Amino acid sequence: MDPRRLELTVSLIRDLGLVGDARRKILPPGRATDRDLLRVHSDEYLVAVRRASRPGAVADPGLLHYGLGTEDVPIVPDMHAAARSIVGATLRAAQAVMEGEAVRAYSLAGGLHHAMPDRASGFCVYNDLAVAIHWIQEHYGARVMYIDYDAHHGDGVQRLFYDDPGVLTVSFHESGLYLFPATGFVEELGEGDGYGYSANAPLEAHTGDDSFLAVFQALVPELASAFQPDVIVLQTGCDSHVWDPLTHLRCTTGLYEKLVRIVGEIADEHCGGRIIATGGGGYAVYEVVPRAWTLTWAALCGDEAPDAIPADWLASTQAEAGHALPGTLRDPPGTVGPVPGQADAGEMNDRTVRSVRRKVLPIITGWGLGF
Repeated sequence: MDPRRLELTVSLIRDLGLVGDARRKILPPGRATDRDLLRVHSDEYLVAVRRASRPGAVADPGLLHYGLGTEDVPIVPDMHAAARSIVGATLRAAQAVMEGEAVRAYSLAGGLHHAMPDRASGFCVYNDLAVAIHWIQEHYGARVMYIDYDAHHGDGVQRLFYDDPGVLTVSFHESGLYLFPATGFVEELGEGDGYGYSANAPLEAHTGDDSFLAVFQALVPELASAFQPDVIVLQTGCDSHVWDPLTHLRCTTGLYEKLVRIVGEIADEHCGGRIIATGGGGYAVYEVVPRAWTLTWAALCGDEAPDAIPADWLASTQAEAGHALPGTLRDPPGTVGPVPGQADAGEMNDRTVRSVRRKVLPIITGWGLGF
């Protein structure tokens, strides 16, 4: 979660002329209050985060109970302030969209989808996505479709709305059989009034662009049509890329552009184009994240990003990285070589699609149909 990836992304977007005019602008972030955080997190947890944020704080059993001081969430000074700022940025994006200031907004630092009500997890301290969704519900009573294509399951957001039929959570991720957080299986459908409003598409290891895109196209438009959202919240983690060091998927940067365009078409059809997007995972800081999220931003704007990366940006970033970097936003053909078993992964993903449609759609629509 090196914040350098955010700085590099914004600088690349600027250098390509994709932000800075009257239509595409950078908004100052807001500041999340305790009341905002308490929409989803317990008071005891906030106290623990503040205690872990003090100078000289160290891990102890009390903090470990809250997931603080682990390898995934180390204790650092001012952690509370930094995490709260991320929530404030995503809230600002939600406010801009819901209040009509913007049709779409992108909170790059956000997307911390693993944070639980009373526990940090998976690099995530506060769940900015869930706070924003609760704010939308509280102020607008809106039906929210949450779409997450990070390589890791969006378990925190799913849990926080597991019994809420007003939020449809849809997660596309590498199967929990192989990857943290070991959740996100098709059978996780929700509970109580929310039963059927959690949809999961666990993808097989070595899934590439074609199969990922086919699964997404097979499910998202139909789920959106059944649910009829008022707004879409989109988590755009790019750690499914073949070069990402933490996952086993084999996608390219071009996939993210295509996924966002599909979501944009759905938003235009069902909810006036409204999308609140965030970043998320992505651990190839120099090689992938800036290129992937620049394409994501352009697609959110309805723009066609140029392919060539500006020479000055490329030279300075290569000097910092210490090795050569791709000179184009989109990965060229041949970036992903053949992998034994990839065809089998595609067939298993197709079966997953059929299972999700069979389990989820009849509940949301009330049709009682089989597939």
